[in-house]
Amino acid sequence: MHFSIPETEVRSDENGSTYVAYNIHVNGVLHCRVRYSQLLGLHEQIKKEYGNNVVPAFPPKKIFTLTPAEVDQRREQLEKYMQAVRQDPILGSSEMFNSFLRKAQQETQQIPTEEVQLEIYLSNGQKVKVNILTSDQTEDVLEAVASKLDLPDELVGYFSLFLVQERGDGGCTYVRKLQEFELPYVSITSLHSPDYRIVLRKSYWDTAYDSDVMDDSVGLNLLYAQTVSDIERGWILVNKEQHRQLKSLQEKGSKKEFIRLAQTLKYYGYIKFDPCITDFPEKGCHVIVGAGNNELNFHVKLPSDQMKEGSFKVTRMRCWRVTSS
Repeated sequence: MHFSIPETEVRSDENGSTYVAYNIHVNGVLHCRVRYSQLLGLHEQIKKEYGNNVVPAFPPKKIFTLTPAEVDQRREQLEKYMQAVRQDPILGSSEMFNSFLRKAQQETQQIPTEEVQLEIYLSNGQKVKVNILTSDQTEDVLEAVASKLDLPDELVGYFSLFLVQERGDGGCTYVRKLQEFELPYVSITSLHSPDYRIVLRKSYWDTAYDSDVMDDSVGLNLLYAQTVSDIERGWILVNKEQHRQLKSLQEKGSKKEFIRLAQTLKYYGYIKFDPCITDFPEKGCHVIVGAGNNELNFHVKLPSDQMKEGSFKVTRMRCWRVTSS
């Protein structure tokens, strides 16, 4: 997850006093607005809990009102602070940090805590309706969905909730996996668009775990629905003979055999991202990136219309750095 603070706003509090709000974005989407004093309070809590040696540097207080240039400088410093905390394996996963962001998200969107019904989609388009609180975090919602589906507790960790955007051409974009620092109902509601939905999908890359999931009938059905969906959208490459074999297994209802055959196909278990433009290997190249099997795979269309394929092996991914031009 990429944290950024691309902008600030001058807002008024309940007493009519103005203050600077720093807009925290996650993967380019507004997550919450916070004041400097709120982040300072979080910093002091983290410092008290984990010590000065662990906590990254925090921009100092100023006695006088900040100039526009100083506000922008503080914005950049706070952005680096949030990125450093999130990237730290201890601080970034701490309940202190995550609960701060959940509370700030709910306050920013001004959504009161109440019971609501939330629709969660499966890979085949089927909807599962769960009754939750608007303040329920991602783990709570995932457990509610698993309970509704009768998915065993020991298999819940194999799945995650993903924010997905439906496109006009019938395709979809996997925006991100919902994180522990957000409230799924607030996240989906704040987008104010019917094009977004929350989808249940397996969350592991190692296909060896498929065997554990397939031992349970509910897990088998979820994995089967996802595999069929990935083939239909072209994420898994299938030739004519393989397509014939898969269709035959579908007609027989042989779900395990269908998945095992799919496991031998190229790009099984990968997630494909939307096409983007890159300056490698040449400026203006169109590229499609896929992630799976411990690698980042790319298909590049050169300006000459020639296609080039390659991959980067990934053993540990710490941070994505997102830039715009």
